[in-house]
Amino acid sequence: MPKRKIPMRKCVISNEMKPKKDMLRIVINKENQVSIDPSGKLPGRGAYVSIEPEIVQSAWEKHVLDKVLGTTTLDDAFYQELLDYVTHQKARMSL
Repeated sequence: MPKRKIPMRKCVISNEMKPKKDMLRIVINKENQVSIDPSGKLPGRGAYVSIEPEIVQSAWEKHVLDKVLGTTTLDDAFYQELLDYVTHQKARMSL
């Protein structure tokens, strides 16, 4: 039986290629609303982030997602929500 191809995505913060299941998609839709997309199927332009709290914290400090998604509307509340979500997912993966 042939091996299946594992889809890879590039983290916009660390520029590291990882399997898609180990990444989190952040999406911006036509109304310029940014949201976390755990399913990976929401419509809009997406950017992938590693599920690592340290990487998300560095993105928060440098406001990397603002630049990547082309918006200035990301506030600290969104970054805090993202950090909480990533921390929770990281804890679930370690179980």
